[in-house]
Amino acid sequence: MTEFKICGMRSLEHALVAADAGASMLGFVFVPGVRRQVPIEQAQHIISSLREIRGAECPRIVGLFANQPLEEVNNIVNRCELDFAQLCGDEPPSFWDNVDSWVIRQVKVDDSIPRKEAVSDALRQIDEVVSRLHLTLLDKRVKGALGGTGHTFDWNIASEIARRHPVFLAGGLAPENVRQAIDTVRPWGVDVSSGVETDGIKDTAKIAEFARVIRAAASQNTPVNVNG
Repeated sequence: MTEFKICGMRSLEHALVAADAGASMLGFVFVPGVRRQVPIEQAQHIISSLREIRGAECPRIVGLFANQPLEEVNNIVNRCELDFAQLCGDEPPSFWDNVDSWVIRQVKVDDSIPRKEAVSDALRQIDEVVSRLHLTLLDKRVKGALGGTGHTFDWNIASEIARRHPVFLAGGLAPENVRQAIDTVRPWGVDVSSGVETDGIKDTAKIAEFARVIRAAASQNTPVNVNG
């Protein structure tokens, strides 16, 4: 089955719903000033409670960061015992290598340029990520935007990339379109945040439906691309 990650966790209730739905990763936003930012102490409480309740079946915990000092990132990684740090800014490879956890590197896809050029640009970045044994998350490039944009991009570009490397697909996914995304791209995993919210709050019914659609896709499709 396609892995799925739900980002923007801010309550234990919603983290448990996502875990029970089968999410393999849960994301907590630590980027200052953004709407879904969660205070460190609140994240610590949710994460420790979730791990106590779920035990070995607890999803991997991901912290989202963007252009923050390495010392700050590692402080949060260690205080919250994060499994992954998702880097959404302009952090260079030398930064990735000094994070105290595994890294998910966001690669922003520019689908406003010719497809061949967009694929080549993304693959150049992903080759660097993979060479350092990190994971890649694809999202839409929007000028001036950090982190997720909530907008889809040309999935045919993502499909060409996914034939070469395992990737998480993000950007505007929701229960209504995730099946088409999986069928088109065949990613290793999909990532959602606003697509399972109502009025900016996680919606338990939408989380359950997102998971149901992914399970249905798994029962009818051949395995997704993992290494081309």
